[in-house]
Formats: sequence, structure tokens, C-alpha cells
Amino acid sequence: MGTVLNGELEQKGDLSLSSPDFDDGERMSDSTGYANENLSPRLEIDGVPEDAETLVLVFDDPDAEPVAGHTWDHWLVWDIDADIDALPEGWDGSGATEGYNDYLEQGYGGPSPPEGDHRYRFKLLALDTELDVPEYTRKTRLGSVIAMNAEVLASTQLDGIYGAEQGTAF
Repeated sequence: MGTVLNGELEQKGDLSLSSPDFDDGERMSDSTGYANENLSPRLEIDGVPEDAETLVLVFDDPDAEPVAGHTWDHWLVWDIDADIDALPEGWDGSGATEGYNDYLEQGYGGPSPPEGDHRYRFKLLALDTELDVPEYTRKTRLGSVIAMNAEVLASTQLDGIYGAEQGTAF
């Protein structure tokens, strides 16, 4: 089942997501890896529409599909305050709701590709309402809730690369 959270996210509006730690399409820091420090990267948010109530952030690995059988979800966060302009390294989801990743853990679960380089997507959406769904809600269901109950005012995507060799940095 496809929703706005599955697949590539098209740019809508002036919303932007960047990181001082890596450029779009470039290699992410070793510290972001699951087998390393497992710290979410610093993310900077700009261009949130004035009428946005909340933000949704999804971090996933579409290159995992041949091995896992699906896109691997590493981080789902919703009901993020729309006034936020940055998420610090290792952000714990304060003030928002963090869902469960495909490691079956709540919160951030960093990259851990079995081999080679994988492309990871940080997808950000600005919504006109809070979603107010429980933390055990998975990505496809969250996308369905958005489709039924919210308007996507703006969206953007930031891609990063992480390689299997980075998971052996420590």
C-alpha cells in the first residue's frame, strides 16, 4: 500500500532539510551508524509554512528491499513542533512522538547496510494539524492517517550515503 510516506518524496513548497554534517547525496558520519554511536545527525529545517501545525520526519533505506523485502524504516517522528528550526545530533524526539523502527525499537535506529553503500532518505513533511496517533503506529498506517486527516502543506527530502564498511569503524 502506497502513501505519501512510501517512496520518493517530491519537493513541495519552500520547505528545506539540510545537515551541517553532510551534503545532499553525500556520505553521512560514522557516528550515525547503528553499530557505532547510533546518533541521529544534526538536521536544519527551513521554509516551514506559517500555517503548519506540525512536522513529520521519516528516515528510511530503500536499498534494503532486495535483502529485507521492503524499505527499511530507521526513524519515524511525528507531531514535531512546526516552529523548530534544527534537530541536534542524537535528538531524542523531545516534544514529539517517536515511532518504532524496523529494529523493533522506539526512536532512531541508524544505518547498518549488510554490504556496499546504501542511500538513506530523510523525508520531512509540514502538516496543517497534529496527528495524535500512538507511538506503535507504523509508517504505512501513519501515511494513511495523514491522507485521511491532514493536508501536506510542504515536503522535502535529504539523501545520505552510508556504507557497510562504516559499521566497523569502532
